[in-house]
Amino acid sequence: MPDVIDRLVTAMNAHDLDALAALIHENYRSEQPTHPGRAFVGRAQMRANWEAMFAGIPDFHAAVTRWVQDGNTTWIEWHWSGTRSDGQLFEVRGVALFEIVDGQIVAGRLYLEDVERQPASIEDAVEVLSGRRPPTASGSTDS
Repeated sequence: MPDVIDRLVTAMNAHDLDALAALIHENYRSEQPTHPGRAFVGRAQMRANWEAMFAGIPDFHAAVTRWVQDGNTTWIEWHWSGTRSDGQLFEVRGVALFEIVDGQIVAGRLYLEDVERQPASIEDAVEVLSGRRPPTASGSTDS
């Protein structure tokens, strides 16, 4: 795993805002393509976001389940977990693509989602997406 990402995970798990901020470029650009209203620019906003995350999820833990490096871009599959200060479980999984230049993260594209507490079947999900329910393939073990 690239050193910057290893240090990122270490800082996140130590809840070390200073170490985390040191890895992020001053003009960091964050996008969440499936949630476009969440885009922001700047290390200061990233720091404010993570200060709230650490305060709201005192036992926050980040794990990298897979990663791939392609030039200046590192793809990371994340698993974040913990318990919020209000007692609710916190669990997020997904992928982030980080652009790394000169040892700092200059941009991120995050595809992260809450893990469903009451999973829906694939038929339910297709019906929500398309408006039509697919037939259930009887006897199939394919997912």
